[in-house]
Amino acid sequence: MGNARNVAFWVVLFLLILALFNLFSGGQNTLQSQSITYSDFVNSVDDGTVNQVTLDGEQIRFRGSDGNTYVTIKPTDANVTDLLIEKGVTVTAEAQEQSGLQTFILSLLPFLLLIGVWIYFMNRMQGGGKGGAMGFGKSKAKLLTEKHGRVTFEDVAGIDEAKEELEEIVEFLRNPQKFSRLGGKIPKGALLVGPPGTGKTLLARAIAGEAGVPFFTISGSDFVEMFVGVGASRVRDMFEQAKKNAPCIVFIDEIDAVGRHRGAGYGGGNDEREQTLNQLLVEMDGFEANEGVIILAATNRRDVLDPALLRPGRFDRQVTVPNPDIKGREKILGVHARKTPLGPDVDLRIIARGTPGFSGADLANLVNEAALMAARVGRRFVTMEDFENAKDKVMMGAERRSMVLTADQKEKTAYHEAGHAIVGINLPKCDPVYKATIIPRGGALGMVVSLPEIDRLNWHKSECQQKLAMTMAGKAAEIIKYGADNVSNGPSGDIQQASSLARAMVLRWGMSDKVGDVDYAEAHEGYSGNTGGFSVSASTKELIEEEVKRFIDEGYETAFKILTDKQEEFERLAQGLLEFETLTGEEIGRVIKGEPPNSSDDDDGNASDTPKKPSLTAIPKTKPKKPKATDDGGMEPEPTA
Repeated sequence: MGNARNVAFWVVLFLLILALFNLFSGGQNTLQSQSITYSDFVNSVDDGTVNQVTLDGEQIRFRGSDGNTYVTIKPTDANVTDLLIEKGVTVTAEAQEQSGLQTFILSLLPFLLLIGVWIYFMNRMQGGGKGGAMGFGKSKAKLLTEKHGRVTFEDVAGIDEAKEELEEIVEFLRNPQKFSRLGGKIPKGALLVGPPGTGKTLLARAIAGEAGVPFFTISGSDFVEMFVGVGASRVRDMFEQAKKNAPCIVFIDEIDAVGRHRGAGYGGGNDEREQTLNQLLVEMDGFEANEGVIILAATNRRDVLDPALLRPGRFDRQVTVPNPDIKGREKILGVHARKTPLGPDVDLRIIARGTPGFSGADLANLVNEAALMAARVGRRFVTMEDFENAKDKVMMGAERRSMVLTADQKEKTAYHEAGHAIVGINLPKCDPVYKATIIPRGGALGMVVSLPEIDRLNWHKSECQQKLAMTMAGKAAEIIKYGADNVSNGPSGDIQQASSLARAMVLRWGMSDKVGDVDYAEAHEGYSGNTGGFSVSASTKELIEEEVKRFIDEGYETAFKILTDKQEEFERLAQGLLEFETLTGEEIGRVIKGEPPNSSDDDDGNASDTPKKPSLTAIPKTKPKKPKATDDGGMEPEPTA
């Protein structure tokens, strides 16, 4: 509607300017005429130099013998017509109405133009367009109407508990009597909390598709503006719109952008973000009740939200949207694979077991990558091999086969990665090795990836200690093979991951007997980046660093002992990696026994560039992080603390 008004204004403005141009151009001859006295005109008529005269009211126009046009004004009592006819001059008269109309329009046109411009700018200042000069305080919430691409609860899988709680809200909107007859009241708000990519926004879109009521969506950052008070004004305007359309749902995505804990920033009570939050708190549960307006919000940073925002009466429900388990991953893969033609060998359950810790967004990306890989080679459907290659690309990064490595660099990378794999295989509480490669992927020259056997819900001290040993095995392998003086910077990624895990053990998990069961993470300088909280003494900081170093040193010593005892297996695996470049978990087991990596029914004894499908029996807790880049080897993923 606003765009139509703008177009109409500019069309009218163009027509007025065009009319003004025509009027001025029509009177161009008059403006260019030379003025003479009436006596000179009479003399010219008497001399016979005037052949034709145009009478326009009191104005007389004629062309002289020299070709120029002259104008004069007729006296009131002069009988010019009789004089001209007597002298044989042709007389032409123009209608007076036309001249008067042109004069009137010409005098009125500037005022019309000014009025039009004034109306246009007043309309903009009054908020006729939300981007206008005075439209800052207007809400940017959009009414979601999905005629195409409508999402329902059938498109949401893997988060059944969260879906059930929100289905109840939709049922309340559809049939409020079912709950109100027992004294139940509609929830005022629901907060969706979970890691990125788990489907919080997808759930909100599903509610919009199922509820059948107006659904407003807005981002938390849309409230905050550079002008103080604008955010609060937008909150008021949003709730006014919602009340007019009640019952309705308002979805605020990334609410932590405006709902952070008050007093933690700069500016005190005059801070724009805090004023916006205060207005949001009042609108959600203040003196005036917002009946029929349900607030949905999503965030992955619940810890930074203000307590007043989280209490019942504002957000009555806090729905956790976690990463899916194996059953949830299988359902999510089924949803995303609906429009993808799958080959007969594709088993979504096997893919779900081999993609531990993947979120819904990761699984959608996996299906898309597999489809792209199948299309790249000209297949008509997606095979299991495409899913395996896509999984390796998502977890470890794309292969960089164009990268030229010297024989010495490849050898150091092979021994480095072989050290990780051998230690991981010989420590019972380490996650099983899924794959080892010395082909550069992403930012790493090589890597070992291990996957847990079950959904990991917590970490025990013994598991962390063995994880530290496997992480430090790369450096131990280089020292055993090349000596301490020839160790490379390849273990840099290992050291970062080991330091992060050891600090979590000491500062947050209470796994150090000397430090004790105190959470020092917030107070320890340089750990969490938070300078708030309590302070610790210098002796305590020294003790913390000693314990962190002790855990890492013990892990290194364990790895060094295992590699020394398993020297023969270590050497076999390193040579196998140099020959075949990529080995799966099963192939590693055969290589360290002195057997060829491929099974006996293969025609050739060499591993292909695309490894065979490994036995996917490992299911970790969280999505593995992409290995960090190193010169001589990437490291196995760091567990989520």
